[in-house]
Amino acid sequence: MNVITRKRGLAGLALVGAASLILAGCAAAPEEGDTAESVDYKACAVSDEGSWNDKSFNEAAYAGLTQAEDELGVEIADAESASTDDFEPNLSNMIDANCDIIFAVGFNLIDAVNSAAAANPENHFVTIDGYVAEETTTNLKPIVYSMNESSYLAGYLAAAYSTTKVVGTYGGLQIDAVTDFMTGFYNGAKAYETETGTPVNVLGWDPAAATGLFTDGFGDSEGAKSISAGQIAQDADVIFPVAGGLFSATSEAINESGKDVVFIGVDKDIAVTSPEYEDQVLTSVLKKMTDAVFDVIEEQVGGAEFDATPYVGTLENEGTDLAEFGAFDDKVDAEIKDKLEELKAGIIDGSIDPLK
Repeated sequence: MNVITRKRGLAGLALVGAASLILAGCAAAPEEGDTAESVDYKACAVSDEGSWNDKSFNEAAYAGLTQAEDELGVEIADAESASTDDFEPNLSNMIDANCDIIFAVGFNLIDAVNSAAAANPENHFVTIDGYVAEETTTNLKPIVYSMNESSYLAGYLAAAYSTTKVVGTYGGLQIDAVTDFMTGFYNGAKAYETETGTPVNVLGWDPAAATGLFTDGFGDSEGAKSISAGQIAQDADVIFPVAGGLFSATSEAINESGKDVVFIGVDKDIAVTSPEYEDQVLTSVLKKMTDAVFDVIEEQVGGAEFDATPYVGTLENEGTDLAEFGAFDDKVDAEIKDKLEELKAGIIDGSIDPLK
């Protein structure tokens, strides 16, 4: 376990008005020369397995914490989990550190954060990709995402871009927060198949049977590389790793294959956060956790009462989306780009169900 506490006033404009949890935008950029005054508020977070520097899920959430430190002047503290055994003690450490709000980052912390919330009704908790186990719990707010929506777009794009018409996916664990991506991806690829009459083989996940390929956790680089190599051997030329930072293992498999294969990132825009992979990243399926974490903190600093109503990030409220195509922008036909916008509009207005 690694527990870090910091407090500082950095360049930034303190925004203390109550904030809407619509993730289309965050606080305005601070003006040069302004300094955020420290405020009497402490925001804390406990990571899932891995590290805050995973270039994916954990890092995206932690960035919201540091943004609040920089722009709002709050004090922050964090506890990094090396394994599942760290979840409960890390949450206890944050409670003991007198945090005003504690973010539990990841589906794996559901049991631990629900227990902590029940045992500490005066503390405020947020579960990212989790849920509230008991209806009587009023001090735990879920932040969840309809990742099937943006993943549907990614699946259609993958099928359209693929020359082999074989695409693959795999997950870090078989949990709902992961398979939601994979189901959307599968259905989007099959929508392309239905529309064009061109068969598309999707490797790694069958939503009807709920069976697929998964690593032994989000740190299993060997498993991720093996799965990726196996899918490449079956002619997959687009791979969708829903496994945090394990996209790096997929990249290794691509390099060793010598084939023209690309992958799709998750959570953050991998072509931007890890530019060494930009020539392999077709796009990324964004889960805008940085915005969500910052907005929750901003609302509380502004004096609003703690609201345990779940927040659901969707295409409509821009809680999720596809990243720009970066190095592949000129390789994605304009008609496919237009089609993706059409599909996005259909998902938003309800005429397209990404789960079917």
